[in-house]
Amino acid sequence: MQTPRDTLTPEALAMLQTIGSTGSFAAAARALGLVPSALTYRVRQIEDALDVLLFDRSSKQAQPTAAGQELLREASRLLSDVDAVANRVKRVATGWEAVLTVAVDSIMAHNVVMELCEAFLALNPPTRLRLRHETLSGTINALTSGQADLALGVLLPTGLTSDIAHLPLGPVEFVFAVAPHHPLATLPEPLSDEVLQQHRAVAVADSVPRGAGLTVGLLGGQDVFTVPDMASKLEAQLRGLGGGFLPLSMAQPYLGSGRLVAKKVNRAQRIGETHYAWRNSRKAAPGKALQWWLDQLQSETTQRALLQPQYRV
Repeated sequence: MQTPRDTLTPEALAMLQTIGSTGSFAAAARALGLVPSALTYRVRQIEDALDVLLFDRSSKQAQPTAAGQELLREASRLLSDVDAVANRVKRVATGWEAVLTVAVDSIMAHNVVMELCEAFLALNPPTRLRLRHETLSGTINALTSGQADLALGVLLPTGLTSDIAHLPLGPVEFVFAVAPHHPLATLPEPLSDEVLQQHRAVAVADSVPRGAGLTVGLLGGQDVFTVPDMASKLEAQLRGLGGGFLPLSMAQPYLGSGRLVAKKVNRAQRIGETHYAWRNSRKAAPGKALQWWLDQLQSETTQRALLQPQYRV
């Protein structure tokens, strides 16, 4: 009889993940290019080795049991560890990472990020490039949790560990803006917190997976329309669905055309200090892919361009 170590191979774990994500043995077999009987046999081998039932087969759907859910959670972690080991080995052998993941905050100019990606991929590197779109504390969390190697547009929290290096990108000035048909557009300035509290705010959701995350510029008890990113926030405010702070560079074209109205508020001017950050090992220099990105980010021209997001709505 096979032992758990014999059966819980990366291939087997990936197979179980496919069953969990597709919800049925038949769909998983199609996705994996297997006949259903072969897939069922492999699962039974794993169940026999562990002496547990991983999937409830009483219906057409493959529902993970409690034991199966636990194994699926661990499978994700174990496969990530395998990828990380492969990445480190590849870097040691060639200096190039197998994969480089860049977390990009929604406050960044994504067209500039894509230009950087284009220039990087033009090198035809042996490194696969991945982008993650994040917001607020989710951007640094992607880095500190090991899900990203580089983060752009970070708002630095307190208590960062020594293995996270960071440098400033620059300040981002914000302006409070509403659509010209919004009730706040014609009220006398500066707008007090009491007045703002009576009107809906548009806020970008923090992408951090756990915890409350950050909230910026909101008042207690205020109605809030939450959107996933800055582009959606801009569109919501153009439609008059609420008010809120926008990066001045993003709002400027619409302020000039009259589609947005800037309003003074009775609070300090908002200026956010943004950074880029990366995981830094004292035992080894950055891989060649990460170093390429760090070299580009030293350019003041690139920094300014990243801080001037423009969305056409």
